[in-house]
Amino acid sequence: MAVISTSGLTRTFTTRKGQRVEAVRGIDLRVAAGEIVGLLGPNGAGKTTTLRMLTTLLPPTGGAATVAGHDLVRDPAAVRARIGYIAQSGGLDPQLSVREELTTQGRLYRLSRRAAAVRTAELAGLLGLDALLGRTVAALSGGERRRLDIALGLTHRPAVLFLDEPTTGLDPGSRADVWELVRGLRRELGTTVVLTTHYLDEADALADRVVIVDRGLIAAEGTPKELKRAHAGSDGATLQDAFLAVTGRTPVPVGTGPTSV
Repeated sequence: MAVISTSGLTRTFTTRKGQRVEAVRGIDLRVAAGEIVGLLGPNGAGKTTTLRMLTTLLPPTGGAATVAGHDLVRDPAAVRARIGYIAQSGGLDPQLSVREELTTQGRLYRLSRRAAAVRTAELAGLLGLDALLGRTVAALSGGERRRLDIALGLTHRPAVLFLDEPTTGLDPGSRADVWELVRGLRRELGTTVVLTTHYLDEADALADRVVIVDRGLIAAEGTPKELKRAHAGSDGATLQDAFLAVTGRTPVPVGTGPTSV
């Protein structure tokens, strides 16, 4: 059963000079329940625009899509109620405690004070934040902040979790912790995960299936092993070898190069 299904999803922009830009030119995508999918692409390929459409942050200009059983265009509020979105930059208040962040998020989802407190305890246990509940956000490490970001995105028990560059700026140990957390969400909760990343080793380690977007279209998709074999010639190749063969470009490190679309 597809939790995400798109057909001919497109997005065009008009520049200030009146030039029409086709950022996404027709994405046909299906994501199964419980699948972890890595969405990859060079800067300017349409990856970020696709993610913004799937999370209702940007309306499509053409095509059709359903996310978590609801039409992306006709019922975006129902889509938002069933997805979690963890942005790259996060939105934590450094002066609040971990407990305050979690309970406030629960209240924003209209939980009672008691229900918000119960959900805070559940999320703290799930994300390994129990010992940090009294600590301020400012005192957390990068990896601890990312775990809190993800906990906030799980407050309403979403069927689909979108992670935008989930380990940018983290040290190797914290990256590994986030990887294991994502695997655990699928294993224990059945959560469907769509993540974007410029780290191809991350997509190789985490994703059941990788979708490479280039020039506004899906250029290739498959398991990491399938992509290596089909585009780089052997199972022993790296995913970067396959990515380069498909796009002709290497991924641009986060924070460099032109603004992504």
